Amino acid sequence: MTTKAGSSRMSASDRRTAVVKVALEEFAKGGLNGTATETIAARVGVSQPYLFRLFANKKALFIATAELCFDRIGNLFEQAAEGLSGADATGAMGDAYTGMLVAQPEVLLMQLQLYVASQDPEIRAVVRARWERLEELVRILTGLEPSEVTAFFARGMLCNVIAALELPAERYYSHL
Repeated sequence: MTTKAGSSRMSASDRRTAVVKVALEEFAKGGLNGTATETIAARVGVSQPYLFRLFANKKALFIATAELCFDRIGNLFEQAAEGLSGADATGAMGDAYTGMLVAQPEVLLMQLQLYVASQDPEIRAVVRARWERLEELVRILTGLEPSEVTAFFARGMLCNVIAALELPAERYYSHL
C-alpha cells in the first residue's frame, strides 16, 4: 500500500517491530521510568497516540522490548552452539555473547534495566520466565548439568558487569 506521496506504508506489525527496536535502544539508556514514550515515537516517526494504539501502555512496550532482548540472546546462543555440545558449546556461546556486548551494547544495558524494573511484579514475571527459558535453552543446546548451566550464567553476569563498568577486558576475560 502506498500513500499519495508514493511512500510505502508499514503494516501495524512492521511498525510494532520498528517501535520495539527503537524502544530497546531508548529503554537501555533510560530504563522504564526514565524513558519518554514521546522520544520513542519521534524516533520512529509516529505520534505518541499512535504508539499507544500499538501498545496498551508504556509497560507493555517495555515488556515487548524485554522479549526482543531475550530473543536476541537466545538466537545468538543457538547460532553459536550449532553442531557443538558441552564445553565447546558454552565456549562458543560465551565468545559470541562477549562479541554481542561490544557490538550491541544496548542489549547489555537493556538487561540491566530489566533487572532494575523487576521491582514491578508483572515485569519480574516476564523477566523470570524468559531467564528460565534461556537457561533451559542452554541446557538443551549443551547437554550440561544444571550446576554447569548455572556456572555459565554466572560467568555471563560477570561479563555484563565487566562490560558495563568498561573494565579492561584483557584483565578479566582470559580467566573466564
